[in-house]
Amino acid sequence: MAFAQSNGHRSAASLIQDITGTSRADATRQSRVGESLLEPEEAPFADDELLADGSDTCASDAPRTSARWDGPLRTALFGRVISQQQHDAILRGLDEPPTPEGASDAVLLGFREAWSGAAEQLVAAAAHRTLEELRAAARTIRDQLDPDGAEARFLERHAARSFRMWTEPDGRHRAPAVLDDDGYLWLSTIRDAALRPRRGGPRFVDADEQRRAQELADDSRTNDQLAYDLVMDLLRAGSLADAETVFGTRQAGVRLVQPVDASGQATGPVLTEDGLQAMPDSYAEQRICDSGSTRVTVDCCNPLDVGREHRLFTPKQRIALAIRDGGCRWKACDRPASYCEAHHIDPYSEGGRTDIDRGILLCRFHHMQLHHGQWRITSDRKGEFILRHRSGEERELRPRLALAYAWAGIEPPPKRFRPAA
Repeated sequence: MAFAQSNGHRSAASLIQDITGTSRADATRQSRVGESLLEPEEAPFADDELLADGSDTCASDAPRTSARWDGPLRTALFGRVISQQQHDAILRGLDEPPTPEGASDAVLLGFREAWSGAAEQLVAAAAHRTLEELRAAARTIRDQLDPDGAEARFLERHAARSFRMWTEPDGRHRAPAVLDDDGYLWLSTIRDAALRPRRGGPRFVDADEQRRAQELADDSRTNDQLAYDLVMDLLRAGSLADAETVFGTRQAGVRLVQPVDASGQATGPVLTEDGLQAMPDSYAEQRICDSGSTRVTVDCCNPLDVGREHRLFTPKQRIALAIRDGGCRWKACDRPASYCEAHHIDPYSEGGRTDIDRGILLCRFHHMQLHHGQWRITSDRKGEFILRHRSGEERELRPRLALAYAWAGIEPPPKRFRPAA
């Protein structure tokens, strides 16, 4: 900072921008990465009176230190295993490990080891994942490792909600809003349900649905104008609005997914079906009380498998596919589950079955590319999906990274690492 100011710049980012000619956002990111690398390689413990083994005898009078949790990120960056952008995405997604007030060395060590292990996993995944997937997965892991912090962050975003309106000197009216998690999810599902035909959603089979979709596609209004008119129509109609008239065949709503055991006890984190955003358990409990829940069983004896009885995947099967795939499985595609079509990897016309393990979610664009681009998807029974081209090219269609970690059984540090309440 002192060097930047001595050269007439307010910040290090300003100096970087002047030298490199890059954007302000890129300069800020590079400055942030550089500052993280300048921090000491070792971090002091907060409590020099308690050793990690629980004894109250100090080995020496000198302050004791431990390796920084982001050591794997530093090593990977210097070794050019990951880029600056990937380093920044993982570092900001995981954020710093929690430091509870009055925490002992054992507590801090437990959190640092957990965060360091998460960083190693994400570095290993960086080679074949997009930047957005890395960022989302880092946030998901952070919330799994620190559920108390996840709840606090959720409440902070809720407390920061706001809505303002004013009229500018030229007569234009403005109404910016800061949304909490619940409000954002509700509004985004409303928008996506209404504008799906314009935003790359699945194609319709019913003639009336096709007609409405074509009318929307031919509408001269922009997507932003349509979204505004939709919100205004909702406000006017209120809670008495006919859901099918406003949203189409599926009423908009936030769908949450959480793994549970046979007794109904939660065994994993709460995620939104679209977007895979982690949510606190208390939010899921509130939604269950308000809207109820649907149990979906996915195993080798899946009762949702319907064989040749149905040509199309049933609504419950689509829920199961959404839980498993999280959205379009095509590499680097970010389309959510609500924008996807269920594809039979074994053509129904060739005797294929409408079973969960023989189906996969693809967005409309990639579904058409599959059929028109000489591609085919194969899978061993209950195995991974492989995209194969007639030329011999093969690509593994991996599940969403956030889902891979969400259902992987990652646990927060043991309770013995936590301070007493």
